[in-house]
Amino acid sequence: MNTPKKHWAIVLAGGEGERVRPLVQSWLGRHRPKQYCTFVGTRSMFQHTLHRAAKLTTSDRIVTVVAHGHGSEPWTQLDGISGIKVLRQPQNRDTAAGIFLPLAYIRARDPDATVVLYPSDHFVYPEDRFLEVVQIAVQTAERQPWRLVLLGVQPDRLELEYGWIQPGSTLDQSTSWHVRAVQAFLEKPDFLQASRAMDSGAVWNTLILAAKVQKLWELGWQCFPEMMPLFERLCGAIGGPEEGKVLDAIYRVMPERNFSSELLQQAPEHVTMIQLNGVLWSDWGKPERIVETLLKIGKQPAFPLSLLSTLPPIQASRVKVRSTCVSVKKHITVY
Repeated sequence: MNTPKKHWAIVLAGGEGERVRPLVQSWLGRHRPKQYCTFVGTRSMFQHTLHRAAKLTTSDRIVTVVAHGHGSEPWTQLDGISGIKVLRQPQNRDTAAGIFLPLAYIRARDPDATVVLYPSDHFVYPEDRFLEVVQIAVQTAERQPWRLVLLGVQPDRLELEYGWIQPGSTLDQSTSWHVRAVQAFLEKPDFLQASRAMDSGAVWNTLILAAKVQKLWELGWQCFPEMMPLFERLCGAIGGPEEGKVLDAIYRVMPERNFSSELLQQAPEHVTMIQLNGVLWSDWGKPERIVETLLKIGKQPAFPLSLLSTLPPIQASRVKVRSTCVSVKKHITVY
């Protein structure tokens, strides 16, 4: 990769994977958050995400957020990547706190930083093409520091659990990846809303974004005025002897706020999007999505398919390969 390795990466790994919990429990005999599971190949989703981020930036500029209840699990999966900063949230306070916590640490070290946000439960293939688009997003955020740059995916079905982006006009055609304005966001749609969104050309919101720290901090004050003083307090304590105590204290009163519905959806004029064409992308939040994705690339999941017998059946329409995805032969080794 030719991108200068100056930006920061935030890997979100604080979820518990509740919708995949029954499958994991049956498979492993115990609960394990899905991002730490190896569903195919030899690496977990968490490890894949860290290695992906490390291809575009240095490991000492990668910050990952985990949950207090994850114990030592995150540290056991850092083999081969040294220098990553692991932040343990004292409590889960939804996605806004999960994003602004690492932002506070990055801002304390590099207030002019550009950051890329990576959820750790996503499958992407081919990886090089995906990272090419991330590079464009980083460059766009640095050229237009007043905007957030999100990646969107063309839908191949109605999906009520994904967020949707209604694209606007094209703002930049300087590369093959056109940068477009955002008209609106749609979170947790019902069937009719999702149908209308899909018919109007809306795309799925991956929550993979690039932005300047200062712009995110500004939008935090605009959208979460009761939360931001807590993180300002933490910023003043980072690196000092009271850092741990302050972190615990602010999380005792931290409000639960959602980044997508309470920031992105409220401020679409501050966001642009780039469509992730030619990449197979899936949020592995449900067992059927895991199986569906692997069938598309001719792979079998690491867990026995018989475990799905007690789970909702996979709809036949959900294993159809999207016409926008690259063709992948079954004999190609993935991961």
